[in-house]
Amino acid sequence: MEPVRFVGAGPGDPDLITVKGMRHVEGADLLIYAGSLVNPVLVERSRASKRLDSHGMALEELVDAMAAGARAGQRVVRLHSGDPSLYGAIVEQIAGLEARGVPVEVVPGVSSMFGAAAALKTQLTLRGVSESVIVTRPAGATLDEDRLPELSRLGATLVVFLGTEHLESITARLECPPTTPAAVVYHATWDDERIVTGTVAEIAALAREACITRTALLIVGDVVRAGASGFEHSVLYS
Repeated sequence: MEPVRFVGAGPGDPDLITVKGMRHVEGADLLIYAGSLVNPVLVERSRASKRLDSHGMALEELVDAMAAGARAGQRVVRLHSGDPSLYGAIVEQIAGLEARGVPVEVVPGVSSMFGAAAALKTQLTLRGVSESVIVTRPAGATLDEDRLPELSRLGATLVVFLGTEHLESITARLECPPTTPAAVVYHATWDDERIVTGTVAEIAALAREACITRTALLIVGDVVRAGASGFEHSVLYS
């Protein structure tokens, strides 16, 4: 029995998938993909005889479909957006498959936060500006409590996933200076990518003016506006 392969599709641009990931997508017999989060161009590149949109599927239904395919000798690919290790909910799927005796393999992908950094033409870590990156999300329907206030005090680059609908409440709770640079990147690397930059105090309003209400990342920190100065040169080039 071949393993069920969890593949990171990348941030949106269908060419931003690893060579290994693309090989598995093309060779799949059963492709289960993460709905509108995965570029349909990438889905169409698969020769799979059966394709399932996982949007609205219950966990047991999803795991049963993957297990049945694997037991039938099919090459099964579960295609997640970005990199499946970040808010991909793969561990519960893997646990279900392993409980059914089905092996798994995980193929990493390019996270949307790297696509956003590329869109901003900056580094998430930059010598003399920020040596650390904090990846987090706000409290909501599936998270009772977050640590946004204390995390924002650390002076690191802050990347907030799954918060576009709550930008006003998120930025109001940040305890970094209100003049700290911030960016909202919608659909990073997709054809309709949009970027809004400003400060923590104004970024929520600017994003709303740009009609960005979903599928975007919030990045907070001085790396957003590092530009050509304000950083220390890397020892790699000294």
